[in-house]
Amino acid sequence: MSTSYASKKILVVPLDWGLGHATRDIPLIYEILNAGCEVVIAAEGKHAALLQQEFPQLTILPLPGYRIQYAQKGWFFGWKIMQQIPKILKSIRYEQQWLQEVVKTHGIQGVISDNRFGLYHPDIPCVFISHQLLIKTPFGGVTERILQKLNYKYIRRYSACWIPDFAGDNNLSGILGHPKELPPHTSYIGCLSRFQPREGVKQLYDLLVLISGPEPQRSNLEKLILEQIKQLPIRALIVSGKPGTPQQEQITPNVRQVNHMNAQELNEAMLASGMVLSRSGYTTLMDLAKLNKKAILVPTPGQSEQVYLGEYLMEKGYFYSLPQDKFNLGKALEAAASFPFRSFQHEQDMEQYKQAVRKFLMC
Repeated sequence: MSTSYASKKILVVPLDWGLGHATRDIPLIYEILNAGCEVVIAAEGKHAALLQQEFPQLTILPLPGYRIQYAQKGWFFGWKIMQQIPKILKSIRYEQQWLQEVVKTHGIQGVISDNRFGLYHPDIPCVFISHQLLIKTPFGGVTERILQKLNYKYIRRYSACWIPDFAGDNNLSGILGHPKELPPHTSYIGCLSRFQPREGVKQLYDLLVLISGPEPQRSNLEKLILEQIKQLPIRALIVSGKPGTPQQEQITPNVRQVNHMNAQELNEAMLASGMVLSRSGYTTLMDLAKLNKKAILVPTPGQSEQVYLGEYLMEKGYFYSLPQDKFNLGKALEAAASFPFRSFQHEQDMEQYKQAVRKFLMC
């Protein structure tokens, strides 16, 4: 351990857009703690609860999130987000003022901001994490260029920008994390996943279904799965993505449904499954890559980032993807069985982020 950063106190703040930002920050927090530094977390609601469960010994400061509201229909998803930009800008101004005070009162010596735009400070090193340098929208060209310009305006105020992906052609984020022009001080830090691979795990399930995302699309996919899976001769586990309600049900003799699993249980379930079906949320993709799992992706309707990632990763051969409006579980399993899955894991260093963390702590 280097004494030059042994006593540093680092603030880690995830975006409140789904639980993925909180879960992908878990390996970063462990690495900071392993280096002998202190960690303070800022979050609210289910994000704070998840991180408190993982790190019961750490201080969690209350900080309001951007509290994005989602459209009821997939077609209006992008427009609904655009309408909330003034509210997001107001939140950014608030968190900038909040940070100035917290640095003084808590002695913060560095910040890791996972996609929150106002957590930069002139006197301490501050890192911005994002896999979306180019932000996809349903409206395409002009809108995406405007959002990218706004995105870079804030990123440039940070000491560094970390992209949780790999440089080069073999990557998970495509044009999102590999635009033509990158902000200064940008580096690729590899996958961020809290899960750990293990050899020789007995296969208990033919299919693990991970249902997640905003309503009503979470429930829409759950309904499709439950209607179709009963007819299929497979062993399956369905995780419904409803934390806080520890309920389970035996759908058929070979199909079990649970509302939620903790990190260790989910890690084991993924290792014990021949195939995974999930949304194409970026943190889930990093988990799948880390564990080298075959997967069927069903992007959240209207969420341009997920639609793009599903299409991009299928073209690369890493995962099989299909839209929800054409979803048929039996046909999807047949297609996936003959899909020439290309392994992502053996091409990359899954511990690359640790070097970035240690370098940051030396600043």
